[in-house]
Amino acid sequence: MCKYITVFISVWASTWCHRVTALVGLRWELRGKEHLEKDQACIIVANHQSSLDVLGMFNIWHVMNKCTVVAKRELFYAWPFGLAAWLAGLIFIDRVRGEKARETLNAVNRRIKQQRIKLWVFPEGTRRNTGELHPFKKGAFHMAIDQQIPILPVVFSSYCTFLNDKMKILNSGRIVITTLPPISTEGLTKDDIDTLMDRVREQMSETFKLTSAETLQRYKPPQKSAPQAVVDGAEAVAVAAAVANSSAGYAQLHVGAAASYESYKSSAGKTSILKTL
Repeated sequence: MCKYITVFISVWASTWCHRVTALVGLRWELRGKEHLEKDQACIIVANHQSSLDVLGMFNIWHVMNKCTVVAKRELFYAWPFGLAAWLAGLIFIDRVRGEKARETLNAVNRRIKQQRIKLWVFPEGTRRNTGELHPFKKGAFHMAIDQQIPILPVVFSSYCTFLNDKMKILNSGRIVITTLPPISTEGLTKDDIDTLMDRVREQMSETFKLTSAETLQRYKPPQKSAPQAVVDGAEAVAVAAAVANSSAGYAQLHVGAAASYESYKSSAGKTSILKTL
């Protein structure tokens, strides 16, 4: 009975988030769908910019089949959403009591592998819309190595064109969600955690810059000429598609594609662009 309640709540949450997304004018484009569709246990690690990430996650929820999420304990007390989240199978952890959090995650780790469940984690911990990926916490990587299950990176492109937390600006916008090929942990030990974490973060950071450059290509950075901005945007589209479709796409990384994103992020005109969207 509990299983059917969980499925119902998950479907309800996904439907509700779809409607909210349409209401605020956000458009989500999923790439690398085949990696999410695969029936396997894995630890999904995603960058965390805003609460909007939850909308994006539930917009692709139907693709993932069996999936659950690690959330901070405080969310449980935000009823009725906390109750719905608990019924949907979310895993609540006490971030203040680190040892208790580890015990909770260890208790569910074996079940994840046995039942081929995908566990969604935001390894940055705290959401920060600063235009870059922040250092990762090790919990998700400990879990993946402990059960020898793959890491599945998911990258949301930058929200900078439509969201400004400090100025309370939220406009319609387009977000590219890229699922990268799974990264195996077979044969790895606890001694390999730092290397694995750096590898995953580097790949996600590269993809973040490329997909962000693509979504930003219609905005011309002040210090670039129009023809150069167009070239960078075209390169970003081609490279981002290659990255989304195969791990070999990383060989096609181009400095110019990432540079268009970096120049926008540091431009003095960013705030004025946000105001006019």
